[in-house]
Amino acid sequence: MLKQINRDKMKVIEHLEKSNDTLISFEIIPPKRGGDIKELLNVLDDIVKYNPPFIDITSHPAEVVYEETPGGEIKMKVKRKRPGTLGICALIQNKYNIDAVPHVLCTGFTKEETEDFLIELHYLQIDNVLAIRGDDNGFRKPLKFGRSVNEYAVDLIKQINDLNKGKYLEDGLLDAEPMDFCIGTSGYPEKHFEAPNLISDIKYTKAKIDAGASYIVTQMFYDNKYYFDYVKLCRQEGIDAPIIPGLKIITSKKHAYTLPKNFFIDIPTELADELEAAKPEHALDIGINWAYKQVEELLNNNVPAIHFYIMQNSRPIKLLMKKLGY
Repeated sequence: MLKQINRDKMKVIEHLEKSNDTLISFEIIPPKRGGDIKELLNVLDDIVKYNPPFIDITSHPAEVVYEETPGGEIKMKVKRKRPGTLGICALIQNKYNIDAVPHVLCTGFTKEETEDFLIELHYLQIDNVLAIRGDDNGFRKPLKFGRSVNEYAVDLIKQINDLNKGKYLEDGLLDAEPMDFCIGTSGYPEKHFEAPNLISDIKYTKAKIDAGASYIVTQMFYDNKYYFDYVKLCRQEGIDAPIIPGLKIITSKKHAYTLPKNFFIDIPTELADELEAAKPEHALDIGINWAYKQVEELLNNNVPAIHFYIMQNSRPIKLLMKKLGY
């Protein structure tokens, strides 16, 4: 069963270790630049009713996009990063008294910018982070004036772990205060698209755990067999950290095509055929029923938590939770 928890501030790994039941957590995305936070506040008001021990907040760097002018000319444009992660984290912890887990990225950020962000989190007593490389968005900070980037998530985790030991980028700081971040990382039950195979990908994940990550949150999947097989292979590789399955509720017929294209995952034939044959207005019902079956099986196998990627739409999770009896 999903556990109803208290609201004591803790590390994610502490939530997982102290719970005898499956926890539930969510992941949201900040509003676009110039957007209104009211819609996101409504989402938060909806999901806090389910007593999540922690909520993830995504981060977004600047990115390179190519736009076509009316005259047919293709121009490169650098879009500024989406703000809001830090402020929303502070809001979640102070207004809702729920632990916030900001995402910290390699892509688009220098090590110096990363350290500044982590210091600000530390000042706000936000001690949980999810360290990921981030998608290659075509925008890499130049290496100049002594500034550098973390190329891979394992490098980022090492930087965060160094700060936990009081080791900053600037040498010789007097009375440098150690931080105390609980570090999560990502895992890919169907392997990362850049990895040659699943076993080699799991070896990279093991390196992230060895570098200081305490738990794993998986990419979304729609066949639980991928998750169970992934956990088994991770254990065989010597990874004993909690592995949290990540789920996303299908809400559109287009998801059968866009999710595999963008996230390099498989849509089971049964689900794809059902979506293909359905009217567009029935896609959400199909997604809810499929997620319900996934959740029931995961609960029966006593997974440590279930992490829902809801972004800025709480309606699907409300329908699912009602079907689950919450």
